[in-house]
Amino acid sequence: MKQSKKFIAPGAWFSMLYPADWNEFEENEGTFLFYNPDNWTGNFRISAYRGHATYATEAMRAELKENPSAQLVTVGTWSCAYSKEMFEEAGSYYTSHVWLTGKDELLFECSMTVAKGASVAEAEAVIASLEVRKAGEKYPAELIPIRVSEIYQINEAYEWVEKTVKEVLTKDFQGVEEDVEKMQAVVDKGIIPPKKKEAWLALGIALCVILANEADGMEWRTLIDGNREVPVLLNSSTGKWIDPMKLAWSKVKAGEACNLLETYQSL
Repeated sequence: MKQSKKFIAPGAWFSMLYPADWNEFEENEGTFLFYNPDNWTGNFRISAYRGHATYATEAMRAELKENPSAQLVTVGTWSCAYSKEMFEEAGSYYTSHVWLTGKDELLFECSMTVAKGASVAEAEAVIASLEVRKAGEKYPAELIPIRVSEIYQINEAYEWVEKTVKEVLTKDFQGVEEDVEKMQAVVDKGIIPPKKKEAWLALGIALCVILANEADGMEWRTLIDGNREVPVLLNSSTGKWIDPMKLAWSKVKAGEACNLLETYQSL
């Protein structure tokens, strides 16, 4: 595959490589959508399902038996039940290619919708790169491109801080450096219980949002480390990254004072 990025699914069921010029976009829960937003070559979707010990094999056999257009193909090391269907939309013709594949209890349903006659080599390369991650096995911590699930988390945290500042201080919050003082003013009022982890984590995330807005070269990533799947802020120049959890929640949990102004300045 040409230059690629890595995706690890929420829950770390599986990983795959996808073209560097693709991005992940919002889709239905449990289905992940990728495409190139600048030069559309097709929509790639992947869903993963977990069943009994022979779920994947039985699902592929059923597809080959019940779908007259399905045929058995090999993509990389994966045996797939493959089929395709053409359709018309707004005067243009497209082809939807579908692959069912998997291993043991884990079944993948992959599809690539492209303009009629267009290549699906990119999709086949993604499928070939699929790797099932074993439950209970410890994998090295990894930073991957920010996923939609962590973008949601960042947005929700920021919106909570913005709303809280407006309600408590009756002041605007615009995600700039001067807003750190407002966040600190909320902390100083003592209205956030020490055990309210999500609120303290939201403050740490908002602090990183402000830093990303004010400083060049700061990029969001998703950290996969055991059971932790969280957003972190990467300095693309130095390779160092900031864990929002450590900016407020870790300090409060340890019984230390939370001084967001000092923390921001140290960053």
